[in-house]
Amino acid sequence: SNPNVILLMADDLGIGDLGCYGNRTLRTPNIDRLAEQGVTFTQHIAASPLCTPSRAAFLTGRYPIRSGMAAFSRVGVFLFSASSGGLPSEELTFSKLLKQRGYATALIGKWHLGMNCESSNDFCHHPLSHGFDYFYGLTVTNFRDCKPGQGSVFLKGVQKSVVVPIQIAGIMLVSLAVVQYIGLLKVPFQALGYCLLMTAILVVVFIFFFYHFRHLNCFLMRDHQIIQQPLSYENLTQRLTKEAVQFIGRNTDAPFLLVLSYLHVHTALYASKNFRGKSKHGLYGDAVEEMDWSVVIKTALFFFFFFGGWQVLEVLEKYNLSDNTFVYFTSDQGAHVEEISSSGEVHGGYNGIYKGGKSMNWEGGIRVPGLVRWPGVIQAGAYIDEPTSNMDIFPTIVELAKAQLPSDRMIDGHDLMPLLQGKVTQSKHEFLFHYCNAYLNAVRWHPGNSESVWKVFFFTPNFSPEDSNGCYDSHVCFCHGAFITRHDPPLLFDLSRDPEEKVPLTPETESRFYEILRVIQLAVDNHTRSLHAVPDQLSWGNLLWKPWLQLCCSSLFQSCYCDYDSE
Repeated sequence: SNPNVILLMADDLGIGDLGCYGNRTLRTPNIDRLAEQGVTFTQHIAASPLCTPSRAAFLTGRYPIRSGMAAFSRVGVFLFSASSGGLPSEELTFSKLLKQRGYATALIGKWHLGMNCESSNDFCHHPLSHGFDYFYGLTVTNFRDCKPGQGSVFLKGVQKSVVVPIQIAGIMLVSLAVVQYIGLLKVPFQALGYCLLMTAILVVVFIFFFYHFRHLNCFLMRDHQIIQQPLSYENLTQRLTKEAVQFIGRNTDAPFLLVLSYLHVHTALYASKNFRGKSKHGLYGDAVEEMDWSVVIKTALFFFFFFGGWQVLEVLEKYNLSDNTFVYFTSDQGAHVEEISSSGEVHGGYNGIYKGGKSMNWEGGIRVPGLVRWPGVIQAGAYIDEPTSNMDIFPTIVELAKAQLPSDRMIDGHDLMPLLQGKVTQSKHEFLFHYCNAYLNAVRWHPGNSESVWKVFFFTPNFSPEDSNGCYDSHVCFCHGAFITRHDPPLLFDLSRDPEEKVPLTPETESRFYEILRVIQLAVDNHTRSLHAVPDQLSWGNLLWKPWLQLCCSSLFQSCYCDYDSE
């Protein structure tokens, strides 16, 4: 029969943060138990090292460049709730296809794939427009700016990109006024007045927006309704957990799809009273361990474990859901290594032996946890060291639900079940293409007759400071211009021998150097021919805040405040 599907996605979790991937200081016994009772992927790759494109690829099984969810500009994710870009309605998500097969579908937690297009209530990009029956969560993401006292992710960028131009414009206008006053130059007074008025309006709008950023962008929704604005972090993980448990309880008589998209461990970091100060790694460790506790609740369907709610055990005992539930755990990308609080505390995770992190296609940015459990169907305690992708979940669960894979578009993911059940030993991913926003950054090649996993880089980010492991001066690494170094010939690594990407190969150290590059270039040419022009969902026009798209549960004069969730 059609199995239930539970997909658990962490945010910015490093592969080295979990005990099942080698961590010995953070306590993650419940996620580790998933690994013990299921399959662990050791080369599980996110389709992008950034939230928005990675999640688009996860839902559609397609590289984000195909759906317009990869940016040509510097900013690669949605920043505002009132932006007009988002996952296009033409895209088919696994939730749409499973819903057509009679599944009850829910997304709980983070969305980050847009909300409105032309009006504040068209909800064209909203989860309910992409096949989910029920939504409880955030439409954007969890920013430092959402939690008072946690600093701002915008401050540096705003100072460089906005404040300086406004200062220059102000100086020019004042200079023109002075020149006009002393008679050196005749400037129409009306034109000067209009310029001053426009500048003043822009400054007022700018100040208003960032002063009210938390209220305008950090809110909790249930379906199409705002229920808490601004978002409260008080017992937030417990509330997400309760929503997931209740959804399962409402749908025990029919197959269901539950996507639990955690806010942990993206900054702003938070942890409830029961977990705060309990880990060995500060607030970040507290957040990881609270998320691990939450997994107990979600996976109590098959772990007979009590922690704060008998309703899940009642579901387990009464409906015996364990053996008919496919469970998957991952992170949308690697840990954000540059995350450091204003007090100097490390707020980013650990990517193990792997180089780099979030926003980079070094292994630390894209090699993520990948755990699958399905008792009686998938062998417990197995390891798969083949290249797999978060795009593979789309065809896997669509096939399990006996839905029809679309034939009118390219699907880049592959069904994981033959690998998971041991029917095949090699991944269908001979090549994987790694994009930095909309720019092809690197390619991975796993030949069928070899254990080698070749990886080439056409360009790499310039770390700052140079001897560091990230772009600390800019908070994330960027994909073009002075932020990168291009390589001709490309850098070449063999990940089977050098997973840390320490020593690039050369024609002197690898006799097949040019042959490998030739094969990869042919693959790039074939891949490029499969791409078609689509609207850029992350253009500046789609990214910028549009006041007419702004949702507000009360009124701007009441600072968009409400708290129906606590009530």
